[in-house]
Amino acid sequence: QVQLVESGGGLVRAGGSLRLSCAASGRTFSPYAMGWFRQAPGKEREFVCAIAWGSGSTWYADSVKGRFTISRDNSKNTLYLQMNSLLPEDTAVYYCAAGPSFSARPKAYDYWGQGTQVTVSS
Repeated sequence: QVQLVESGGGLVRAGGSLRLSCAASGRTFSPYAMGWFRQAPGKEREFVCAIAWGSGSTWYADSVKGRFTISRDNSKNTLYLQMNSLLPEDTAVYYCAAGPSFSARPKAYDYWGQGTQVTVSS
């Protein structure tokens, strides 16, 4: 079992920045792939980005490419999401997830955090 706890969400103005963290406990989160997803009210959960365990390869949704950066510190069992140039449409609950596959599909991930709210005002 892997427990994931997100933090760092909050209210920010458009154009601002936030950094989300996801702390893992229980089994080590290596060699899991890690991902960030988000869900806005009335919408389905959508892929934001992911990072592979071995190669450190990253994958971003087109909507966040160039603005968001995913990283991981395996020594600290922590995943990060640096979000810059935030837009009102980035408003959502953000979830981190861990799974065996480097994927954009939510079903590929076995473990999920409880989510952290990000609100971007215009």
